[in-house]
Amino acid sequence: MSGEDLYSGTESMRSGLELDADKVEAFFRENLQDFDGNAEITQFKGGQSNPTYKVSSGRKSWVIRRKPPGQLLPSAHAVDREFRVLTALGKTNVPVPKTHLLCMDEAILGTPFYVMDYVEGQVYWNALLPDASPDQRFQVFDSMNDSIAKLHQVEYESLELSDFGRPGNYVERQLRRWGKQYRDADYEKIPEMDLLIEWLQERIPDQNQTSIVHGDYRLDNMIFDPRQNRVLAILDWELSTLGDPLADFAYHVMQWRVPMDLHRGIGGADLSSLGIPEEQSYLDSYCNRTGRTGIKDWEFYMVFSLFKMSAICYGILVRIHDGTAASEHAQQTGSLAQPFAKLGWEQVTQKKLD
Repeated sequence: MSGEDLYSGTESMRSGLELDADKVEAFFRENLQDFDGNAEITQFKGGQSNPTYKVSSGRKSWVIRRKPPGQLLPSAHAVDREFRVLTALGKTNVPVPKTHLLCMDEAILGTPFYVMDYVEGQVYWNALLPDASPDQRFQVFDSMNDSIAKLHQVEYESLELSDFGRPGNYVERQLRRWGKQYRDADYEKIPEMDLLIEWLQERIPDQNQTSIVHGDYRLDNMIFDPRQNRVLAILDWELSTLGDPLADFAYHVMQWRVPMDLHRGIGGADLSSLGIPEEQSYLDSYCNRTGRTGIKDWEFYMVFSLFKMSAICYGILVRIHDGTAASEHAQQTGSLAQPFAKLGWEQVTQKKLD
């Protein structure tokens, strides 16, 4: 089954994640001026860890994004952080949905939630855009490049986001976090992961800029205008913080190094005939837009991105082993841990990175 089938659109609310329609209507009537009542509530299929719902009434639709029920880690699923950064970025040229209100009162819908506009448009789950023309593909990728460049140039201090994260040592902290999770896990180890951790620890570059980072910037976390092929809204800000924009950008460009048969990869595709920019061209566009002459430690950032992806997948494997993740989607994602670690180490050995 394709990503389009698995994740596109909405479906009936899933068991255990239902919203009380009467409570939603009462809350909307009290807080939203253009709500007409008779709400139709469906749940988005996409794999957000924060359950997300479409609420339609008349010609208008909204989105509810809530914290999932159950016992959670204290810092996880922080919908208030998402709401804060989306609301702040709504004052900039970064394309985000318009936010309306945040509700931390668990008595309303069972968990904290926020409400934002529903953005009508296209979500692309296949990075090769098989139904598009070369010109359309170029426009989609160029708009994606333009949007992350805009994000990384936002003056977060002027938006009162100076305390949204720690301003320095982003890569070091990320490497420590994911490396510790891997090493502390009581599960089969991956030799290439141990090699990557050691290699990365010895080569962490200085962080010369701090910006708002999305944390999971990728094609299927955006809504596009299907006619103008431009980004209308960037979604899923759960991992956003203050950090190193180059790490954020490289994590997004990682798909150029990932083979087409692995996971959302475009590596090995005939990009020129498809109209998709080559990696260097895409990198040059970002540098031009952000006023850089180049990125000195680019290969480090790419290796780090592959390590991080492997570590995320490994964490899912551990949860499957512990019995806390059992879905077919979890199994598929967890199985990527070893291939991504091997791909990361291949970057080091084949390119003879010192």
